[in-house]
Amino acid sequence: MAMTDPLGDMLTRIRNANGRRKSTVSTPASKLRARVLDVLQSEGYIRGYSEVNYDNGKSEINIELKYYEGTPVIREISRVSKPGRRVYVSVKSIPQVANGLGISILSTPKGVMADHEAREQNVGGEVLCHIF
Repeated sequence: MAMTDPLGDMLTRIRNANGRRKSTVSTPASKLRARVLDVLQSEGYIRGYSEVNYDNGKSEINIELKYYEGTPVIREISRVSKPGRRVYVSVKSIPQVANGLGISILSTPKGVMADHEAREQNVGGEVLCHIF
């Protein structure tokens, strides 16, 4: 059966691994997933990630989760724009997460970026997810 929401699947894998206090989690590779992980790494929510290519042409991303004193750095991660309901915002209406303590990840014409970068570059787009 085909997966309808690959990004939602990755976010759920991260949420479940955090709940079980796993150090790493793997997910099938895609460009969008890698760009979202780039934002998570630059904002300090994950340690990093690496892409593994297999002989059959498939590839996987191994994500290293980050913990602070035994508690996950990612407290809450949720998908906003879903396949059945896309959520687009202008630069003036980009939502703040937890009064600015969390971030929104947006897919913009200038690439995938955090909400504060989108405000700096004066660009709106599709709200992919919220992280706190």
